Amino acid sequence: QVQLVESGGGLVQPGGSLRLSCAASGNIVSIPAMGWYRQAPGKERELVARTTSTGSTNYADSVRGRFTISRDNAKNTGYLQMNSLRPEDTAVYYCNADVRSRGTFMNYWGQGTQVTVSS
Repeated sequence: QVQLVESGGGLVQPGGSLRLSCAASGNIVSIPAMGWYRQAPGKERELVARTTSTGSTNYADSVRGRFTISRDNAKNTGYLQMNSLRPEDTAVYYCNADVRSRGTFMNYWGQGTQVTVSS
């Protein structure tokens, strides 16, 4: 079994910054891909950013140039640095990962962390 635990959410003023973390633990051999999604009230969950173990990354158009995804493979931890935050970035942010364990390959979700951008 694998767990993903997010942290770092909170309330920030427009133009501010936050850094989200996603720590993976459990039966992990490797994490080929890790990403962040978000879901605002009344909207569908959407991809924010995703990165692979080979270093490739992709971003939603709405966050490109403001958000940066990264990972520390030795710690099985991913990060999302969010700068120049806007009210429309307000959402619950979820960590997602493809995890290879002994004998299995599965996709996991974290429990989510609230990000609120407001003055």
